[in-house]
Amino acid sequence: MALANTKRYRIQSPDGKYHATVIAVLPKGTDVDAYLADAAKRHDWDAHEEAQKLHTKVRVGQQKQRKR
Repeated sequence: MALANTKRYRIQSPDGKYHATVIAVLPKGTDVDAYLADAAKRHDWDAHEEAQKLHTKVRVGQQKQRKR
């Protein structure tokens, strides 16, 4: 069950190679651009890159099972 007042924001790494999604509840009147710039600085992009490299699972679609 999702919270009704959450919003998804997409941040980008400084080199532009990776994107990450930030889900946040921001109070009214908050400067969203400043918050996202700060979140992009604080994000651990090295760990994000490692996780992307380790994730090598490729989904090929489901195959039907044959009855014999």
